Amino acid sequence: MSNPPSPPTSVNPDDRNAKTRQMLGMKGAAPGESSIWKIRLQLMKPITWIPLIWGVVCGAASSGEYSWTLENVLKAATCMLMSGPLLTGYTQTINDFYDREIDAINEPYRPIPSGAISIPQVVTQFVVLLLGGIGIAYTLDQWAGHDFPIITSLSLGGSFLAFIYSAPPLKLKQNGWLGNYALGASYISLPWWAGHALFGQLNWTIVVLTLFYSLAGLGIAVVNDFKSVEGDRQLGLKSLPVMFGIDKAALICVLMIDIFQLGIAGYLVSIHQNLYAAILVLLVIPQITFQDMYFLRNPLENDVKYQASAQPFLVLGMLVAGLALGHSAI
Repeated sequence: MSNPPSPPTSVNPDDRNAKTRQMLGMKGAAPGESSIWKIRLQLMKPITWIPLIWGVVCGAASSGEYSWTLENVLKAATCMLMSGPLLTGYTQTINDFYDREIDAINEPYRPIPSGAISIPQVVTQFVVLLLGGIGIAYTLDQWAGHDFPIITSLSLGGSFLAFIYSAPPLKLKQNGWLGNYALGASYISLPWWAGHALFGQLNWTIVVLTLFYSLAGLGIAVVNDFKSVEGDRQLGLKSLPVMFGIDKAALICVLMIDIFQLGIAGYLVSIHQNLYAAILVLLVIPQITFQDMYFLRNPLENDVKYQASAQPFLVLGMLVAGLALGHSAI
């Protein structure tokens, strides 16, 4: 007589969500991953690639010279590969390498403090990602016919910035203002410049405007400091939540995000791109709503929820600004 079939087993949704968060490199992950390739991917934090990939799109738009041809789509996709998985992956891996003591306090499930991956494996990973990113940057310069390797230079400069952001003795992230601005510029200005240079001529107007826009990126970068405030305090890192306290740092964070976006809208009005300026202002309104609903009320608990709800309006605003600049043929 055969045994009756076993009832199907169900997967705990919480376990599944924790695994997904772990793979994306988000807060609230769970230990236990054994695949070395999944662990390597976790180190690269895929969730952080999105702003860099989007920055390339904004740069292509601001060049005013992008057209929808197969070659241009392939160029843009290659630039996104360089900016996102490779060079952002390098940045995140080297940051985890130098932050392993802080992570042991704040996020002990991360790959390095948990012992899921060895130090030599981590070093090999960030070296391979770095060389791959710079190699693709040089290929893009050749592809675009640049006399001066502007994209290669941007990649080298950004990679060096990522190194001094994480590594002693400079370790820019020790200072909440300087470190977060470096992070904001890396997420907004650098990929924007690369996308613009790939299809047009990078100029000082674009450079200055995107560096100004990066002050809004500073506010976004501060959001990530709330999850590690205890470890930062113990190790003497002067993040904004450590220096000003949770509530004041949250207020500084949202003001930086909103004020400098509105400043860009004001500039668009000055160059007679009124429609784009109005759209940008309209995108800031729901962003302010979510800041009040989630972040200002409880930044420690609601940081991820806030980022998921409000950040899409920031990145859409970046594209609006890029289209306006491209339309004005700067």
